[in-house]
Amino acid sequence: MKFQLFMLPTIPATLEERAAKRPIGRDVDAFQAMIDEVRELAVIADQAGFDVFSTTEHHFHSEGFEASVQPMMLYADLAARTENIAFAPLSLVLPANDPLRVAEQVAYLDHLTKGRVYGGYARGYQDRWVNVFGQHIPVKGTPMDGSPDDKHNRAVHEEYLELIYKAWTDDLLTFDGEFYKVPPKEGITRWPAAEWTRQYGHPDEIDENGHIRGISVIPKPYQQPYPPAFQPFSVSESTMVHTAQHGVMPIILVAEPGQFTHLAKLYQSSAADAGRDLKLGENIGAFRAVAFGEDRQQAWNLMERTNYYGFQIYFSGFGFWEALRLPSDEQKYPKGSALLPPEEWTMERFTGTKYGLAGTVDDIKRDIEDLATIHGNGGELEWFSWFFDQGLMPIDEARRQLELFAEHIIPEFR
Repeated sequence: MKFQLFMLPTIPATLEERAAKRPIGRDVDAFQAMIDEVRELAVIADQAGFDVFSTTEHHFHSEGFEASVQPMMLYADLAARTENIAFAPLSLVLPANDPLRVAEQVAYLDHLTKGRVYGGYARGYQDRWVNVFGQHIPVKGTPMDGSPDDKHNRAVHEEYLELIYKAWTDDLLTFDGEFYKVPPKEGITRWPAAEWTRQYGHPDEIDENGHIRGISVIPKPYQQPYPPAFQPFSVSESTMVHTAQHGVMPIILVAEPGQFTHLAKLYQSSAADAGRDLKLGENIGAFRAVAFGEDRQQAWNLMERTNYYGFQIYFSGFGFWEALRLPSDEQKYPKGSALLPPEEWTMERFTGTKYGLAGTVDDIKRDIEDLATIHGNGGELEWFSWFFDQGLMPIDEARRQLELFAEHIIPEFR
């Protein structure tokens, strides 16, 4: 099994401090404190044997939670402080970015780290910032509800993703998309260095009139043909089929053992349909929260005020509780027609679905062992992704949690 440490860079502060210093996201000292914590924890994770460090990409979070403003810049800093751990954005939001800049950034970091980079690309669900950065398309954040905005967002995302991969594989890039064209529709006729490019650039970049015919995106990635990619945070059958067909690794948020097993088997069978012979659990990951305690109650209390609290106060508004459904919910709250109501957003559900793993070291070992075999179905889970609560717990506790995982979990399942 391989291990991914995922965190939302979060300004470390109590709720009272957040209220007193609002907007704490613009507090220079507080932001520095967050950077210091992330750096320290990334170094610990590298020394502990974690394979990948990941964050999100989000912007304008004045509250200081999920302050993942520049993930690629952060990874460049962390890569210089670490030796082995790789880095994976979960994810870069393509409709709110320029796709060729993304291609350059990922490839450049791939060179700086000599291959310690994975891809991760998403469509964007947070209107507050996607609608700002995406206004020139225009594109908006979407809850993936099948609406016109949702379908448009998906179309932009898919075109941009296609363009990124072409930029990495084609020495001379031309592209005639609905939303992006290379060269642009009006052409590029002013290039005074045409003779220089004709002699030393790509042979077909310049036409007989000195106009730009195509572009050559540099650098191409260090990993060939390009870095492997994750797809977070997967919940649907359609995602399993799509990622299996394209060789992408889904990090599955759905946690209830029966439903997780179903999605894992669907990925395996869909990969087989695409000519890829995979073992059950190969090329997929499970996304889980973990809290260690000297007993179950202590661990429960820690999880309740960290990962569970984040779900309650923040992620619930974006529909994330739908990933923590139980089979018994279908009768009361049919999927697709009724969301889980707030009275169902309980710690019992959080842990009962096996998303939140809270207990002693031995408790956590048993939970991960069951998950590693894809709940007793003879599987071998390739990736375990730990949603780690930097910023919501004191740094001493964060160190302790990482050290326990490093001492007791990684050696057991490596």
